[in-house]
Amino acid sequence: MTRTIFVINGPNLNMLGTQQPEIYGLETLADIEQLCLKVGNELGFNIAFHQTNHEGDIVDLVQLAREAACAIVINPAAYTHTCVAIRDALTACDFPIIEVHISNIHRREPFRHHSYVSGVAKGVIAGLGVEGYAAAIRALATFVRT
Repeated sequence: MTRTIFVINGPNLNMLGTQQPEIYGLETLADIEQLCLKVGNELGFNIAFHQTNHEGDIVDLVQLAREAACAIVINPAAYTHTCVAIRDALTACDFPIIEVHISNIHRREPFRHHSYVSGVAKGVIAGLGVEGYAAAIRALATFVRT
C-alpha cells in the first residue's frame, strides 16, 4: 500500500498571506506545504501537495489520487459550496478523505455553510487555521493504519 497522502487546495489559496489576512491569517501556502511535509514525515507518510484554481484540475487530482495515494486532505475553497463534480470524484475513492477549511465556514456568510464535500468526507476540520492541515494528516495516519 502506498504511504502517500494527497493534499489538494482549491482556488485562491495561492493568495494566502496577502488576501484577507484577517480571515485566513498571514501564513502562506508555502508555509502550509512545509507544515504538511513535516507532519507527514514525522508519521512516515509522503505528502503530495497541490493547488489549483481550476475545478477540472481538482477532479483530475482526485482521480490520480485513487491510484497514487492512501488518503486525501482537501480544501476545495470556494468550490466547497458549488461543485458537484469534485464531490462525485471523491465518492469514487475507497480511502479516507478529510475536508479542511482555514476559517470556520459556519461563522461566515450563509452561502458558505453548505458543503458538497462534507457528505463524502470521513471528517471535516474548520476554523483551526493552518493547524487544521496538521490535524487532518494526523487523523488520516491513524485511519490508514487501522
